[in-house]
Amino acid sequence: MLTLIGLAIIVVIVALLLTEKVSPVISMVLVPLVGALVAGFSTDEINAFYRHGISSVVQVVTMFIFAILFFGVMNDVGLFDPLIRAMVRITRGNVIAVAVGTVLISAIAQLDGAGASTFLLVVPPLLPLYQRLKMSPYLLFLLLAASAGVVNMLPWGGPVGRVATVLEMDAVALWRDLVVVQAMGLALLLALAVFLGLREQRRIRAAAQSADEAAPAPAAATPVDDMAAALQPHAATELAIQAAAAKAADEARTQLLRPRLRWVNALVFLLTLAVLVMGVFPPGYTFMIALCVALVINYPKPKTQIERINAHAGGAIMMASIILAAGTFLGILKESGMLNSIAVALVDVLPAVLLPYLHLVIGAIGIPLELVLSTDAYYFALFPVVEQITTQAGVAPTAAAYAMIIGSIVGTFVSPFSPALWMGLGLAKLSMGQHIRYSFFWVWGVSLSLLVATWFLGII
Repeated sequence: MLTLIGLAIIVVIVALLLTEKVSPVISMVLVPLVGALVAGFSTDEINAFYRHGISSVVQVVTMFIFAILFFGVMNDVGLFDPLIRAMVRITRGNVIAVAVGTVLISAIAQLDGAGASTFLLVVPPLLPLYQRLKMSPYLLFLLLAASAGVVNMLPWGGPVGRVATVLEMDAVALWRDLVVVQAMGLALLLALAVFLGLREQRRIRAAAQSADEAAPAPAAATPVDDMAAALQPHAATELAIQAAAAKAADEARTQLLRPRLRWVNALVFLLTLAVLVMGVFPPGYTFMIALCVALVINYPKPKTQIERINAHAGGAIMMASIILAAGTFLGILKESGMLNSIAVALVDVLPAVLLPYLHLVIGAIGIPLELVLSTDAYYFALFPVVEQITTQAGVAPTAAAYAMIIGSIVGTFVSPFSPALWMGLGLAKLSMGQHIRYSFFWVWGVSLSLLVATWFLGII
């Protein structure tokens, strides 16, 4: 009963996210509530699920709110403008070079093992460059998500740490064989970036050519044309209004820039990242302090400070509402026992002949499982069951671990269960459903390729 209801909840939510029929908040609040009531849980039990779910994301929500506000202010002051101009000069507007650079920058940013900081480091500076070159922002998220997933095999990354906990072994020892996999993964992603960059380049050129062909050719003026222009002055007026609006927007943007404080802002930015990496303060408190310092330095007048907060508050509140809704969703599924029941049922339905190869089967469908299982459910509920079954069939526990890690980890940031991904999409004002549609099969292809390669090498 719990398995069927849990699967129904997840399938309906994923379907709603993919089709964008309703907002993420509505789907992640109402669907689990209905499921819990159908399963027969009392309101007191549902309240307990809610409290547990909310308490698990409060710190994350705090970080998202103040991180979005902080990076909004950093954009206002023009901190990333020189970097964008430099990258344009280096790449000379080369779409392929930008795609390759995205993989390298994302890989470096993920070295701390924290997905949230990776999106915060990569999205704000690179998104304007993609927009300037008319590249799809979803290509940025595809390359960022896959690169961060491959690098996240580090011992201080979440998945390897979870598996090491289950196997009761040292995470560094578990990671050593994965170094080769990481190297192969990054090489594969660089090749994919070149391929997708070429494809994106052709798309941009085709769009520009279509726009040129669709534009009407200028015709010689005639007395009739002059009369029509005189009778219909609203067209020229509309163009003038648009030009004036664009000029006003540019002037407003210019007034917010602080070129004389560029190095001061860069120092604030770097110190913020250093404090995040070192863990001196919790991430939410770190961004809270950083936002206050940035506002005092750049906009000392209280009225301007409030204006800057209001300017970015919409995105911050939207992201906070989504993460809180996701917290209630996960709270109900975890505390009700639905996730654990789903994990066990997935193993039970497989035929016995596949049991010695169960780790390979689960690894092969690891990316689709990212859409229906949280990281905790995958590694703490599903993996122990798979490991026990395959060990009895003579498979080494580490082989089962590697198969399941490699099979799913590349898709960590193509999953609606990833709070860091929601934050990144919020920064870019993009859709989760569109990101999944754009990235899913490419990421699955990378995952399957790595599984096959590691099978040939004997790692799994």
